[in-house]
Amino acid sequence: MSMLTPPGMGGKYRITGNAYPRMRRPRRRRRIVLAAVAAVVTLGLAGWGTLQLIEVFGGGGSGPGGTKRTTAAGAACKPRKSPAAVVRVPLQPAQITVNVYNATPRAGLAKTTADELKKRGFAIGKVGNAPAAYDKKVPGAGLLLGAADATKGAFPVLGTQLKGAVLRTDARQTADVDLIIGTAFTALTPPQDATAALTALSRPAPAPSGCPA
Repeated sequence: MSMLTPPGMGGKYRITGNAYPRMRRPRRRRRIVLAAVAAVVTLGLAGWGTLQLIEVFGGGGSGPGGTKRTTAAGAACKPRKSPAAVVRVPLQPAQITVNVYNATPRAGLAKTTADELKKRGFAIGKVGNAPAAYDKKVPGAGLLLGAADATKGAFPVLGTQLKGAVLRTDARQTADVDLIIGTAFTALTPPQDATAALTALSRPAPAPSGCPA
């Protein structure tokens, strides 16, 4: 037996060079590490599954976890504002100056219409025949003509008085608006209907559909 042969090998291995044979490390440590990793992964999956079950059976409602309540469509509902925050305040009829023009062959329509609008609280400006650009060229019930700002101010209010009126803007810099009577005009909207329409302009906006009350 060579002097380089490690004791206890009984001559089974003989070393002829100047290095010992490579010895394998015990596998027990590797098995312990793998078992620990597998246990951590298993616990993580179990915890994630538990959270999913809580989300499903809990309805996804808002709670301590901070989960948002959603609609059937899956979109998050925004909190509704109080009615006082969404009420639209339209102009009052007295704040609107109306020029009444007659674009039909029937005489007297501009004056009688202006008188009726005055009874309903509107301020009256000019009254007479329509300018040549519109005379006998308004086929409907009437035309409301004003500056661009009138689309959100005077037009919605004055429009309650003449159903079917067409809206059009021009380049004027004043706040007055024109009501040009068209060939299909018969009468202004009945007072009770006009009043109901004015009231509807101030109603709160409805809550988004599908959101809980």
